[in-house]
Amino acid sequence: MKRTTEERPPLWHEEFPIREHEELYVTRRQFSRFLVLTSLAMFVGNLWILAKDWFRRETVFAEKTVAAASAVPLGGTVVFDYPEPGEPCLLIRTGEDRFVAFSQKCTHLSCAVTYSKERGRIECPCHQGYFSVDDGRVLQGPPPRPLPRVLLERRGDAVVAVGMAVDARAGA
Repeated sequence: MKRTTEERPPLWHEEFPIREHEELYVTRRQFSRFLVLTSLAMFVGNLWILAKDWFRRETVFAEKTVAAASAVPLGGTVVFDYPEPGEPCLLIRTGEDRFVAFSQKCTHLSCAVTYSKERGRIECPCHQGYFSVDDGRVLQGPPPRPLPRVLLERRGDAVVAVGMAVDARAGA
């Protein structure tokens, strides 16, 4: 009896003899190869990070005049961008001759922080995180790190940003 075209398997079945039930399993050799290549990629990635760290240059911050001291009232604030545009910072006049400045991004989820003159602290309204106005340390809440501090100098009537402190307590 002769087979008709409908009964015969398609031609590609003969040219690509792949059995579907055998393709569902991963052999030990394939799994081992995957693990070795993934580990090698992670090792090379770590070497790249290490090399970048060794050859990293020291960050140089440009000086920027933030505000005139006479224009900021006692307990007043000024928002400014430093060290780059789009990096908001908050200048606070805490005393007659004392100014402090911190990044305005909360270290928890980058919400904008504000100064509460009544409570004498910097507050993050998103998750009730509070920071010290003196040195930026965390007083309460979920923020894991202190606020980055902007280093300031007073030049006559001008308040000038000259850098960023690595540790929030540096330059206090």
